Amino acid sequence: MKNQTALIISGGLLFSQLANATTVEFWTAQTQTDRMQTIELLASTFEALNDGVTVNIVPVDENEMATQMAAAVAAGTTPQLVEVNSEIIMALGEEGIVNTKVHDSVVADIGKERFHKGALTTLTSPDDQYYGLPYHGWIQGIWYRKDWFDEKGLAAPNSWENIEAAAKALTDKANNQYGILIGTKQDSYTEQVFTQLALSNNAAEFDEKGSLIFNSPATLETIEFYKTLSQYNPPGPQNWRARDYYLQGKMGMFFYSTYIMDDLALAEVAKGSLTSENFKELSGGTFDPNLVKNTAFAPIISHKSAASYGTLSGLVALKTSDMTQSDATKDFIEFMYDPASYITFLHMAPGGMNPMLKGIAEDPAYLDDPNGVFKLYGADKMKKIVSGFDDIRSFSVVKGKTFPESGEIFAKSVIPRMLYSVAIENEAPQAALDEAEQEMKAIIAK
Repeated sequence: MKNQTALIISGGLLFSQLANATTVEFWTAQTQTDRMQTIELLASTFEALNDGVTVNIVPVDENEMATQMAAAVAAGTTPQLVEVNSEIIMALGEEGIVNTKVHDSVVADIGKERFHKGALTTLTSPDDQYYGLPYHGWIQGIWYRKDWFDEKGLAAPNSWENIEAAAKALTDKANNQYGILIGTKQDSYTEQVFTQLALSNNAAEFDEKGSLIFNSPATLETIEFYKTLSQYNPPGPQNWRARDYYLQGKMGMFFYSTYIMDDLALAEVAKGSLTSENFKELSGGTFDPNLVKNTAFAPIISHKSAASYGTLSGLVALKTSDMTQSDATKDFIEFMYDPASYITFLHMAPGGMNPMLKGIAEDPAYLDDPNGVFKLYGADKMKKIVSGFDDIRSFSVVKGKTFPESGEIFAKSVIPRMLYSVAIENEAPQAALDEAEQEMKAIIAK
């Protein structure tokens, strides 16, 4: 009888546990095998700490995310949580399928002031709801030889005036030395460099009503400034290979994302830029172990306003009628922001995945990345680097509204072709801007 009672009690407990079991389906854009293993480990740890909760990890290629999400919405089989880029997050928010209450609760628990302001603003709706929670991203800015700047008494290149002054002072073409490199090829690097400068001048592609406003005095002024800077470039059309000049000690500053961090720090990674393969003007060079120490970073450029440029991905809780599921999703999100979990995730791509919470970049555990890169930069530089997320902006999101047409314009290389015509072919800036506007109108009309 005693054994039967124990069995009944045991069975009752088992039934209770099954009744309370819940699953959080998590779609992630991290599809690589090694990254999936890391995320699975984090999910298993969470499950061990939360009886009755299962986290089902589903890798979805970011290029397929929108299509698969649309199919899931139609079938009523949406996941509870998604990790994806900001453009898709805003689109999901506008569809009304995002659980903003979970996001509000997470922000309240973590503290709004702990998030980098620009990153959180990027995912905020027009009526101040959080369509998603910023989780990781990369930031662009100007990497520069602080030792050269100090020698010449130059101010940090964080304003138009300072950038132009330094570009002029550090250019010595007779000795194959250049003050700056900006993109002048018809490619995405050129657009990224221009976009940050344009945003700092309050130029835009669309206003909040969706009207095309690219052909403006602010844009024209930016194009003219871009042409001015291009005279301090190495000869010919230029792109992201700017890093070759910098790593070989032939350039004072250049625009690049945080993906450059290991190139500046590790000889093995830098070697691809220490050859003469990409530029006949460069004879090659040896790795400079002091380059990281002598390099500083200006993530924010100010002119009429402060602007940084980059991309970010976030976590998005989707609506569900199951409150237990909703609560479990919230708990899992907060677990993913716990420093130990968060740092483990970010270390999957040092430099490519930067934290959206203040303080993480200076955490000794974060600085101890698997490649040994961050220690070479140190806590102060890491804090400076991620500070760019306080002012991150883009052409595609205006006051909480996203404009997919901006992505279509990007895909057609309208802006870099415009800049190529001005910087390389010497077309008049206003004429090139007029042509670009017409191309944009044609794209929008389709």
